[in-house]
Amino acid sequence: MALLRFDSSLDPIDAMLSLQNELARFMRNPSFGSGLSGVGAYPPVNIFESDEGAMVIIEAPGLDPSKLNITGQGRTLTIAGERSFSPNGHGRGYHRRELNEGSFSRSIQLPEDYDVNRAEARYEAGMLQIKVPRSEHARPRQIAVQTV
Repeated sequence: MALLRFDSSLDPIDAMLSLQNELARFMRNPSFGSGLSGVGAYPPVNIFESDEGAMVIIEAPGLDPSKLNITGQGRTLTIAGERSFSPNGHGRGYHRRELNEGSFSRSIQLPEDYDVNRAEARYEAGMLQIKVPRSEHARPRQIAVQTV
């Protein structure tokens, strides 16, 4: 009977984990643009689902709420605005600049179950919360049983 030695370089699980690590490293590369929803997209967005609808939470500190523009069309919810700041006039240049300024826009595709036209937004303490209710046809309803 022949004995085969196990070669760890041929382990399929190890190969998959290595591939996953390489892909994650590639996606974090600043020269690779991963589109509107990639790593580092501004503003960062979390979307939660409940029985009543969806809650979109956007971290956007320091924005003027009057300059935010939230629109809904079909299944698309779009958040646009402008982020600006200026130094107090004492500096001539930047030593380090990590906070971007300028116009931004994020579009979020929601499932057909949600009625974007009835969305409500609230900005408080740097957090923008948008409640998007479920459409009437998507809400569960109680059906009464009738007796004859």
